[in-house]
Parts: sequence; C-alpha cells; structure tokens
Amino acid sequence: MDTAPALDARARQLLRTLISRHIRNGVPVGSQTLAEHAGLKVSPATVRNILADLEDLGLLASPHTSAGRIPTTQGYRVFVDSLLQCRPLPAGEMQKLRDELAGGDTRQMLGSASELLSAMSRFVGVVAAPKPDALVFRYIDFVMLEPQRVLAILVLHDGSVQNRVLELRRAFEPGALEQVANYLNTHFAGHPLPQVRGQLVAELRAARDEMQSLLSQAVELAEQALVPAGAGEDLLVAGQTRLMGAQAITDVERLRELFEAFARKRDILQLLERTLYAEGVKIFIGEETGIAPLEDVALVAAPYGRDGEVLGVLGVIGPTRMAYDRVIPVVQATAQALGAAISTR
Repeated sequence: MDTAPALDARARQLLRTLISRHIRNGVPVGSQTLAEHAGLKVSPATVRNILADLEDLGLLASPHTSAGRIPTTQGYRVFVDSLLQCRPLPAGEMQKLRDELAGGDTRQMLGSASELLSAMSRFVGVVAAPKPDALVFRYIDFVMLEPQRVLAILVLHDGSVQNRVLELRRAFEPGALEQVANYLNTHFAGHPLPQVRGQLVAELRAARDEMQSLLSQAVELAEQALVPAGAGEDLLVAGQTRLMGAQAITDVERLRELFEAFARKRDILQLLERTLYAEGVKIFIGEETGIAPLEDVALVAAPYGRDGEVLGVLGVIGPTRMAYDRVIPVVQATAQALGAAISTR
C-alpha cells in the first residue's frame, strides 16, 4: 500500500518523527510530544488533526489504553520506503567485518556472518547457505584406509576442503582409486557438484565395455564423495534468544511459535529466497512475510554472491520496531563483505 504520494510535507514530517520516537522509546506518541519535537510551528490541535488523517489512511493506530498513537505495518512500510535516511556503516566497522570474515572455509565464513549480523544488530542473524548447485568441483583425491574404507579429499572452487570417510560396497585397489581421481579431475573440474554426479551416471549408461569398469567405480565413489558437507544445514541462525528481550515481543506463545519457525527453517528459507534476485536490501514487515509466526517481526535481507553470481541471502530478524537506519547498513555491508571474502577463496 503506497500512500506516500498522498502525504504533504507536514504529514510526512509528523509520521517520520512519530515512528522514530516510537522505535526509540517503545511507547505510543501523543500530539503534545509531536508538537514539541517535530520541528513544525503548529499547535497540538493541528497535530491531532493530521494524526487523525494518517490513522484514516491506515498508517497509524490508537491503542485502547493510550491517548498516543503507534505505527501500523503500512506506516512502517511508508517509513522505510520514503522517509528513512540511512548512513553507510562507519569505516571501522566495515573493516571489522572484513577481518572477521577473512580466512577459514566458506562454511566458517557463513557461520561468522550470522554471528556478526546478530552482534551488530542486537537481533537474530540469518544466513541461507549456497545451494548445492552453486558449489563447484575443483579437485578430488582418494586415500585407501582399508579395502572397503576410503578417505575422500574434496576441494571446491571456493577453496574449501571437505574430508570424509567412504564406506564402500566392494574393495578397491589403490590403482583404481588413482584412476577414478584422475578421471574426475580431468573431466569435471569447474562443474557444479550435482552436474558431476548426473553426468557420470549418463556416461556410464552410454559407455563402451572398456570404460564400464572405471565409470562404475567412479559413480560408486561419487555418490558419497560429491555430496556437499552440511547439505542439511542450509540455514545458519545466531542470536535467537535476543528476541526474548525485545519489548515489542512479549507474548510467550508468539515467542514459542517464532522459535519453532527457526527450528523448522523451511518457512524462513522460503522467505529469504524471495530476496535472492533483489537489487540491494529487501524488507518484509509483519504480515508482509506471509508467515503467521513472523507477524510480530521484520526481516531485513540482502543477497550475497561472487563475481556477479548470486549464491545466497543473509539478513536480520527483529521486532517491527527495530532501528532500520542501523540494521539496513549492517545487512548491506555484511552482504558485500561476505561476497568479497568468498571471492578470494
């Protein structure tokens, strides 16, 4: 609901001041307070009339227990879309982000990013990991442990290394392991992991007799070795307990539903995916999320990527009454820093 064009300068200033004060103090804001702090030379009576108009537009609401007003979801939407002024993250904090995200493999970077988002916003940091088809094969080696136990050392395009022990259905000779590794490294370097597995199966079906044995062995090893580590850990969450101290979320049942949504992950992942190809930051406020447990919170999210390729999404979940002018730059900067860190792998 875009009501911003219908607002004159006085209404915009009063709405901006009211929402800013409500975010800061958490209490309904009255006309007398606004008359004193909005920087307009108007009487409280004039302020009351303008507030009544804003309420009629669905931008404000009047709690029954107070003479003041609070913003609605639509009011917050107008605020973040057309009234909010954000400053870039200070250089010192930007450098801290870069330093904290430097080093380690991609998985460690994602975990660090969720922790940083939580620490810098004081709310919940969430990071959706890259999908398996964004993980690119670079190199593999196999080390014989026992005839039917093999250590696979998988190196991905981003420089991360995944080690795993494979329990095999049949015994492999060391020479066969070397043959399979050489074949995979020669033919599939630079290919997404799911594509490698699928193409191996297709080649096996079409292979000549002399290639059948090698490809059959390659398929058996690849079934286990080329599954991304942590494939089920597609959402990293940090700082859920910070919401327990948020004044805007005091209903115990609502908190329980929210924590269950974090545990399930599916709903939050689907919401984050709606931001995958957004240009910059995207904000979902209250019922805009379309998810009942998230109706008391807002999500500020942005995609991150490498060399123009979108890999995933990260963001902050907090009460609708959050300091958007602080959280938005934090999310923007973290997305930029994470993308840059992954690009150096």
